[in-house]
Formats: sequence, structure tokens, C-alpha cells
Amino acid sequence: MTQTQSTRALGASGLTVSPLGVGTNKWIYGKNDERVLQVFQSSFDAGVCFFDTAEVYGFGKSERLLGECLRRSEHQAVIASKFAPMPTRRLDKALDASLSRLGLQTLDVYFIHFPLGRIEALMDQMAQAVQKGKIRAVGVSNFSTSQMRRAADRLARYNIPLAANEVQYHLLHRQPEVNGILDACRELNVALVAYLPLASGRLTARPSQPAPARSSSSNKSHTELQEILQTIAERRGKSVSQVMLNWLLRRDEHIIPIPGTTSAAHALDNAEALNWELNDEEFTSIDQVSSPWKR
Repeated sequence: MTQTQSTRALGASGLTVSPLGVGTNKWIYGKNDERVLQVFQSSFDAGVCFFDTAEVYGFGKSERLLGECLRRSEHQAVIASKFAPMPTRRLDKALDASLSRLGLQTLDVYFIHFPLGRIEALMDQMAQAVQKGKIRAVGVSNFSTSQMRRAADRLARYNIPLAANEVQYHLLHRQPEVNGILDACRELNVALVAYLPLASGRLTARPSQPAPARSSSSNKSHTELQEILQTIAERRGKSVSQVMLNWLLRRDEHIIPIPGTTSAAHALDNAEALNWELNDEEFTSIDQVSSPWKR
């Protein structure tokens, strides 16, 4: 367990970010793009300055919207995007296109979105992009422990650290704790950027509401977890989302959750998770009842 902090290191890259980020994959939905600027501004006002996007989100729409936010704001954000390594695609051209949409000359973090293709060759290309000044830090996404180690070993030839591995991690998906990902992040000093940290809203409903169909034992565990989250939230005067994010922030200092939102109100609610802490008893009770989702 760790205490929450005002900033967290993005591995050994030398970059620091807010302990909580913003995922922008939901920004592609809806026609009111002005709401996106409000999310961006509200996040900054609340101390959140790390924004994660990807070229595949709306075929570049998320990057373009984030670029517009940057152009209309005086804030200096830490920006991450991703390359989809499909056959015949060139990383250098994709990176240039992302930079253009974002209106940037240098991208803070560039991720390989998923482990397709030869990892060593991809890391060679990432290293070249660092050397050219087009990216500051190298990340991977959805990589297994062995794939992550291969990436880190290859980058080490260029004296470039692997900055982060972005994987799904929340109370209903705790596999990073048992599949080696979290341990490898600790060992290699790599940030674990946690996407879908709010479990797509599956735990924010009150326990009395109908739960999705599942086995009786799983359904019972799900309800127990909802009840504990709701009880803690009500006792502390917080939202269930804040409790879930706070649990991840306390789990390990390498973890950086990036909840997605299209609402300024939700952005502010999420950011409030940085301003308080679960106590040991609360943390442990959540940890115990959510343990079935380590499987």
C-alpha cells in the first residue's frame, strides 16, 4: 500500500504526472464538442494534467479534440497517444499524423497500443523517435509480463527506460496483481496506467438495483462489494467512484488510473479522489471482498 501523492513518476522516464489521468476514448461520442473543453479545463482546475488518447479513438477525432483543447488553453498538459501496429503500417508516419492532429512537435508518451508484430523492431522504431525528439517517453499497452520485459530489454540498448504499461485494472479485474504485471512494474520501475478503473460503471449502481446475470456465487460477491463501497462512500461523504479510484491509488505508487469522462461534473468528482484517503480498515475490507476478481 502507498499514500496518495501530488504527482507520480512515469516510471524512470523522468516525467511526472498527476496521480490520476483522464482517458479520452469517450470524447468521440456526441456532437457537443464544447463539453470536451469543459472536461479538460475542469480536470486542470482540479489538479489533473495527464491525458491519454489514441489514433484509433474515433479515427483521430479524440486526438483532434485534445489538440483543440491544448490550443485554447494556457495549461501545459502531459499528453499520451498510441500507435496501432497493424501490418504494413509505418510507426513514423502514424506518429507524424498524431502530432499533427494534436498540434504538437513532441509527444510526451507514445504507446504501442497492443502487442502485434515483432516487439524488438517496434522498440527500435520507438527509440529512433526518441532520438529525433518526437517523443519523450516510450510505453506499451496490453502487453503481458514477458512482452513487457522484451520491450524493456530492447529499449535498454538505447539507454531508454520503458515508461509504462497500460492495462485494464479495477476491482472487478484484478489480474495484474497475479499475472506478474504489477510485480514487473515494481521491479522494472514502470508505471501501470490503469484503464477502465471504474469497471465501466458496473459497481456504481446501488446494490438494490438488478445486477447482470452471472453465477450465484459471483453475484453474491458482486453485491457484497457494492455494499461495502456504498457504505464507505456514505460514511465518508464521497462517491463510489472516488472510493474505487482511491483504492487503486493506495494499492501501489506505480498505478495511475485514467478514468474516462465526457462530463465536467464527473471529471471533478473523479479528481476529488486525490484529496482524501481510505484508512487501512476500509482499504482492507475492499481488498478482501474483491479478491475473487484476482482470478
